[in-house]
Order: sequence, then structure tokens, then C-alpha cells
Amino acid sequence: MTRVDLNFGLDGKVAVITGGASGIGAAIAEAYAAKGASVVVLDLAVPSDDERVAKLGASSAAFKCDVTDEASVADVVAQIAERYGQIDILVNSAGVALLAPAEELSLSSWNTTLAVNLTGAFLLSQAVGRVMLGQGRGKVINLASQAASVALLEHAAYCASKFGLVGLTKVLASEWAGRGVTANTISPTVVLTDLGRKAWAGPKGDAHKAEIPTGRFAFPEEIAATAVFLASDAADMINGADLVVDGGFTIR
Repeated sequence: MTRVDLNFGLDGKVAVITGGASGIGAAIAEAYAAKGASVVVLDLAVPSDDERVAKLGASSAAFKCDVTDEASVADVVAQIAERYGQIDILVNSAGVALLAPAEELSLSSWNTTLAVNLTGAFLLSQAVGRVMLGQGRGKVINLASQAASVALLEHAAYCASKFGLVGLTKVLASEWAGRGVTANTISPTVVLTDLGRKAWAGPKGDAHKAEIPTGRFAFPEEIAATAVFLASDAADMINGADLVVDGGFTIR
């Protein structure tokens, strides 16, 4: 019988996190570093100084990366693989939410949303997945949303991207698990990052919280805790799952 590490340690593991410079991605980066992982942050807006990266530990690093650009992704992943010799965890957290009624949504907003939220996750999963398959182990964790399970008003592009992300992840889980690489999604409700607080302040936020059985939104650390568990060896038998962290919103 395999002994399960109930401390969910990540010692000796290398974790790549897109969108890791802010919001949920930053919370996951900090949690992974606290659990012993070497954290590599990928973002269009990498920290302007080394202070934030240094807080993640001496083995941490940050790279500027456009997740929608295949060449940018390939170059960065090659640099990471060369520098660390392994990639054990990939978290696709980079995302955008460009909202409008479906009849008013611009093609530009549609294309940008799909490019960042879905194509970006595919490109990183493919590039990092090749490294993981070569080493015979790895975990892909994609940040989906409650909008991957239910229809939200003015979220046509966002819902399409997140529904698609869950589908993509299930295919990766089916194709790769037999070769040592699992894939799962996390689907949060509104998360109280700086952007989340601003976007859902006032009556709009109060109305949405009233629809959630727990009566509140999620904290970034709660999503990070979920990501720590999925990245740990204790979650080796979880594959192709969509772990919903929404206070029960989607059960109604």
C-alpha cells in the first residue's frame, strides 16, 4: 500500500503558474512555495523587481510570457526545462473576463477571451505536457469557473471558454494518465482578489452572494489550498475531475 502524505508537501517539485503575478495565481504561487516547491511565475506583467519573486524562495523565477503566442510559450517552457531539468506541476491561471450581453459582445472580446482562457491553456498544457510525458510524471491544474457549469448573464465568451477548458482537461486526463500525467480543473465562484472585490462590490455582489448557499464569495487562499491538494501526491488518483469551490452555487 502506498503511504499518502497527508501534509500535502511539494518538496522537490517544480511548479509553473501562468497569471502568477496577481490574483488567484499569486495566491497559488505563495502556497506552493510554502509547501516547498520551486515556483516559476509566467505572466505578461512579471514583477518589476525581484522582491516578490524572492519571497517565493531562492529557487523561484519569473518569466514574461504571452500565453496566446505559441512561440512565446515554446521559448519559455524550453528555458524552464533547461534551468530546472523537470516540470512537475502546471497551473493555468491566466485569464480574462470581457463581459457584455450576447447580442452586443464584440468579436474582438470573443476572440481575446477564447485566446487567453482556452487557447493559452492548451498551448501551455501541450508544451509542458510534452516535458511531463517525457519524465513520466506530472500534474496539470486548470482554473475553470462556476461559469463552466452554469450559464451566467453577459458571460457568453467567458462561459464558452470555461466550458471548453473543462472539456480540454478531460481529454488530457484521458490521454495522459496512463503515462503518469493527470489533469484536473478547479471551478471557483467569485474570488475576492483585488479585481474580484471591485467587480462585485455593491448591490450586484450582494445579489450574487444571496444566491450562494454559504452566503459569501471565496478567498484566494481557499482556491490556493485546493490547488495545493491537487498538486500533491495525495491526489494521484484524482484525474479528469472538476473540483467546484463555489459555496454550493451550482447545486441549485
